[in-house]
Amino acid sequence: MFKKFFLLVGAAALLSACGSPSSQQSNVQTLEVEQSFGAPTTVEGAIPYAALPAQMGNKDSLAVKVIGRVGEVCQKKGCWMTIVADSADVPEMRVTFKDYAFFMPKDLAGKRVIIDGFAYISETSVEELRHYAEDAGKSPDEIADITQPRRELAFEAASVLVLKN
Repeated sequence: MFKKFFLLVGAAALLSACGSPSSQQSNVQTLEVEQSFGAPTTVEGAIPYAALPAQMGNKDSLAVKVIGRVGEVCQKKGCWMTIVADSADVPEMRVTFKDYAFFMPKDLAGKRVIIDGFAYISETSVEELRHYAEDAGKSPDEIADITQPRRELAFEAASVLVLKN
């Protein structure tokens, strides 16, 4: 199901790039929203998460709307989540929420979402990576194995739309 969905969204993005906005608009309009968090937003204009690194290019940040699948959610209070792509060559992306104004349900893993906000390049410290690993319920050995900071793509969401699967 996810594979077909990402193929459909990817095809819509390619058609959009080739000057066919009506095709993308009709595909995006078929998405149904189950829940909404944060500032008001719509599904229109969302790009697949797998396309985000190319959209970023050499930019440090980018205002963008991204559609993807939730990998993990903070199990303490829902204060962060990760977005994953179906292809193994795209690393997961950590998503935090603007001004901690809202949190995600802890059982959101596997759901499709649209996040609206800013993608940016971040260097995450060892201390913060260990904190995230602890929040995710990782073992003490896994946490101790974190010894290097990580430069990665991150996202600050002003809005999150949870889509019906």
